Amino acid sequence: MGSFSSKTLESIIHHHHGGVDDDISFRRIVTGKFNTSYFVLAGGEQFILRIAPSEDEVFVFYERGMMRQEPDIHQLLLSKTSVPVARIFTYDNSHTLIDRDFLIMERLPGLPLTEAHSVSQNSVFRQVGKHLAQTHSLTADQYGYLGAHHPMKPQSTWVEAFEIMWNKMIDDIVKVGYYGEGESNMMRSLLDQYIAMFDRPVPASLLHMDIWHQNILVDRKGNVTGLVDWDRALWGDPEIEFAVLDYCGISEPAFWEGYGRKRDESDPARIRQVFYLLYELQKYIVIRHGRGRDPVSAKQYKRQVMETALKYL
Repeated sequence: MGSFSSKTLESIIHHHHGGVDDDISFRRIVTGKFNTSYFVLAGGEQFILRIAPSEDEVFVFYERGMMRQEPDIHQLLLSKTSVPVARIFTYDNSHTLIDRDFLIMERLPGLPLTEAHSVSQNSVFRQVGKHLAQTHSLTADQYGYLGAHHPMKPQSTWVEAFEIMWNKMIDDIVKVGYYGEGESNMMRSLLDQYIAMFDRPVPASLLHMDIWHQNILVDRKGNVTGLVDWDRALWGDPEIEFAVLDYCGISEPAFWEGYGRKRDESDPARIRQVFYLLYELQKYIVIRHGRGRDPVSAKQYKRQVMETALKYL
């Protein structure tokens, strides 16, 4: 079962769901990119068990311990919206049963959109637009990664938060050896040149930041039954979410119909869009080098970042 024995996995279920019999089965969710996850069948009930990576892994700054924020985010969405998210039954960061954080959650019905070949993508994207409009309507008093993992100090404005996020991302790329001093200075100075375009009133909206086909669950009729993997959630400018949706091929006309609001297409918005895309692309340099052990792919992402910056800024 990946790097975990059946005995270890069974001990987790028995500890947190006392009363289930010994007939417990686990099936690895092979599409997981960050956590090690399993479908669990125990005592006639179905669950998801998600186990965080080792703390020794290479992380983007906001990834370390980011599972910690999921219980609060799921509860907020369940109480304030109709966005289809799973109930989280257990979150355990004690490291007594296993040397990782883990959670046990409801198994939502449906299949990832990547496996649902017969459904209408336009219908799905329209529903996703409605769900994200509800999500973005939830706001906080501060900006940044506000979760219990505390990857940064919350800020009182979005411009301050994004400046910290941008520079922390560059710091991470320097640490893994893909930006030299000249390159890191160039990337930092780029934001300095355009920083005034980010200094505007914008709500601290709840943002998913990882909506792609794999994280959208649908049933056979094309109803969206789940939006999953909220661990990268951020509070800030919805435009940065739109950049992720652009990159993942979600921000089609049907999405905007469902979202119900027009996108800002002004020149400053287009500049911000480039920076937000660069923020998304740069994370893959760290991810491909670190967890992926794929320096060739990491270099390709770096090349894409540099080409995009030179072409559009």
